[in-house]
Amino acid sequence: MVKIYALAVLYKGVNNASLLKAAYSLQSFSIFQRNSVQEFMAFVSKTIVERTQPSARQSVKEGEYMLQVYVRHDNLAGVLISDHEYPNRVAHTLITKILDEFSASVPPTSWATAEENTVDFHVLPQYLTKYQNPKEADALTKIQNDLDETKIILHDTIKAVLERGEKLDDVVAKTESLSMQSKLFYKTARKTNSCCNF
Repeated sequence: MVKIYALAVLYKGVNNASLLKAAYSLQSFSIFQRNSVQEFMAFVSKTIVERTQPSARQSVKEGEYMLQVYVRHDNLAGVLISDHEYPNRVAHTLITKILDEFSASVPPTSWATAEENTVDFHVLPQYLTKYQNPKEADALTKIQNDLDETKIILHDTIKAVLERGEKLDDVVAKTESLSMQSKLFYKTARKTNSCCNF
């Protein structure tokens, strides 16, 4: 079954990305893993937005996951994390719709200063539920013709997105946005090659 694990709206600042609002569907993970998985998905979302140029779209395959990212010209960004079955075009259409609605309801002057995941954008969890089935988004895809003119860069792994010589293990070790528990979870998952193969 097709699955969306996360939808997130972020703001790409000069040196980092901040998470404005996120929604997660983590029922397929054990209850003991959910906090670490959520924290790691937020971390990966920020990392990929920081490494995506404004007015660009990227799709990144990593293990059993697909990360779709779009950073608009105004540095508002959207990330969708799903399995490989979720169609790229539908994911990018959904991200565009979410960002358009977000920018219409949340003043741009608050994006750079908002506290982590505190912006009131109550429709994000509803979209996460509604668009689990990509057929629901087919109408969106038919309406949205802008994507035809937009090139989506596809990467096979997140390593291709990182700066030359940079390793995800090093980025995880250096970051202060992950708890020790999540860093340990990442290392364990890497060793066992199970849940989070980011």
